[in-house]
Amino acid sequence: MEKTKNKMPNNAKIFFKRLKNYLDTNLYYYGSIQRYDYLPKFSDIDVAIFCDNIDSTISKLQTFLNVNKNSFKKFIHRLPRTGKVIYGQKIKYVDPYKTFTVEMAIYDEKQKQEVLMEKKTKNNIPFYISFFLYIIKFLYYELRILPFKLFFKIKKYCLNELIEGKDTEYVIL
Repeated sequence: MEKTKNKMPNNAKIFFKRLKNYLDTNLYYYGSIQRYDYLPKFSDIDVAIFCDNIDSTISKLQTFLNVNKNSFKKFIHRLPRTGKVIYGQKIKYVDPYKTFTVEMAIYDEKQKQEVLMEKKTKNNIPFYISFFLYIIKFLYYELRILPFKLFFKIKKYCLNELIEGKDTEYVIL
């Protein structure tokens, strides 16, 4: 998960290399960047960051991304496989040239194994689900004929109900 299956834009590669060096920690990629449904112009790049001190890491990210603390959102997530409740912080960042979008999730290092195990299940999905996700993304992003609410509902159904067998409990505070 430290390398991506899909090629990302060159400026994104540079960004992530700088971020990794600045934070002095590994970055773990998950989501569509690791599957066949990644659309380079539209898909965001999901990254998990694990640290010993979330507040310190958020302060560093504020400086690196040039954002304020309000840009970070706390979340609670019940892991579907274990039922364990995980807490973290999340930020969505769009690079200044609007060539890529990043969604970063910051977790406590103690939660690393459980979180990575859960993320891996959604990286390695059956081909037919990935193909279906690609089609609905194409309909939404490229053809613009699928409304956002329907797109989001179908995508959520594919990634939660079809993969996990139930909806995921995830709340942004």
